[in-house]
Amino acid sequence: MNDFLTFRRMITPVIIQIIFWIGAIGVFVAGIFMIATACSGGGCDATQIIGGVVLMILGPLAVRVWCETLILFFRMNETITGIQNNTKK
Repeated sequence: MNDFLTFRRMITPVIIQIIFWIGAIGVFVAGIFMIATACSGGGCDATQIIGGVVLMILGPLAVRVWCETLILFFRMNETITGIQNNTKK
C-alpha cells in the first residue's frame, strides 16, 4: 500500500489494458456496423464491405500497437527504477 501511495507502483498499465479491450471491441463493432450499413438501402456497396472487414482485422492490431507503445514507457520506468535500486546496494 505504501508503494501505491508514494507512486512507486503504477496503476496505469492496468488501465491501458482495459482501454485496449474497449478499443478492440469498439473497432470490431464499428467494422460490423460498416458492413451492416453497406447493404441497407437496396444495393450493397462492396467498398464499404471491404472497408468494414479491413477495419475488423487491422483495427484491433492498431489499438494493440498504440497501447503497447504507452506501456513501453511504464516498462522503461520500472527497468530504470530496478537499475537504480541495484546500484544503490
